[in-house]
Amino acid sequence: MLLELAILLATIGTGAVLAVPRLRKAVVWRAIITPLASIIGSGFLVLGPLLNHAFGWFAPLAMILLCAVSWGVGAAIRDNIAAFGDKGVPHGRAETLASALLGFAYIISVAYYLNLLGAFALSLTPLTEPVYGRILATAVYLVILGVGWTRGFALLESMEYGSVALKLSIIAGLLVALGIYLAQTLNAGTVVVAPAQITGWTGITLGFGMIVTVQGFETSRYLGHTYDAETRIRSMRLAQIISAAIYLIYIVFIAYSFQPDAVDLSETAIVDMMGIISPILPVLLVAAALAAQFSAAVADTNGSGGLITELSRNRLKPKQAYAVTVGLGLVITWTADVFQIISYASRAFAAYYAVQAGIAAVRNWPTHKLRAGIFAGFSGLGLMIVMFGTAIE
Repeated sequence: MLLELAILLATIGTGAVLAVPRLRKAVVWRAIITPLASIIGSGFLVLGPLLNHAFGWFAPLAMILLCAVSWGVGAAIRDNIAAFGDKGVPHGRAETLASALLGFAYIISVAYYLNLLGAFALSLTPLTEPVYGRILATAVYLVILGVGWTRGFALLESMEYGSVALKLSIIAGLLVALGIYLAQTLNAGTVVVAPAQITGWTGITLGFGMIVTVQGFETSRYLGHTYDAETRIRSMRLAQIISAAIYLIYIVFIAYSFQPDAVDLSETAIVDMMGIISPILPVLLVAAALAAQFSAAVADTNGSGGLITELSRNRLKPKQAYAVTVGLGLVITWTADVFQIISYASRAFAAYYAVQAGIAAVRNWPTHKLRAGIFAGFSGLGLMIVMFGTAIE
């Protein structure tokens, strides 16, 4: 009972803090919410069991490397924001290519979010076969398309802060539970130090396929209509720092508390894993998953629709663009499993990051050779992820 009380106090206490009007209205915090919601979304739900299964006690190192890559790419995008200032996103060929790649990445990520939503929604029911999750994902796709087609996304977008606050509150409760569980493991002398199951080049390419789990910081770049350049740069930096700290604590707690084969590896393995600690955690995680996946899917459907409309020079109206996003997403839903979709999305976002880092490298080359070289390196790394990123089998 004491553990459950601690979980509920952490969850409710965090929710109360996030509900404080002064914090909700703070400009920088409002700017942080969008990238933070994108970074700590689906990735948080699948990454713990996935890294633990693949890398054992090396999982925290793999997490550090993922965060380091995302920080480097984020630095390139922040450099672009500073260069273009408050003038918005330029319309050169490179930026047009970047926008096209991002629109495509959003289409895949919506499939990723909604397939996870389907899996988590049914994880506590007898309907655990993949086909049922796909049916539910299809139904939610149609709901989102219906709302976007008839009323626009303003109604659904208004839910963003509430869903983010719920998700962060539940994560706080989860981390408290994991911390207590690890402390008990240390006290009992049963700390887990499991060897890596995947090493070498295979491990590297698997890491490439996980980039999407730390993706989302780039959304700050496209908030120019709401925030000035300085605020967007600061919001991205803080969102990455906060999310990296949360991810690293989470992965350390998982890696040294659970054997890699403690539960069967699946997209909802975290639910079974947390059920070992407390019976209330699976329910809280499913609630967090539904809120996170739905809000993220709405945001990315909206983003993809907007980019498709822009790239078509308004030949496709937003309603038609939403239909394109949903149609392609349904094809992905019924032809790939979640781990394959994670790999596809990682490659798509890596292509976008490669172009953004390349833009920063070319722009810096005349005056800042070292900085340009670093950005060029991240651009090359993005291309390697596109070519070699793999899904876990």
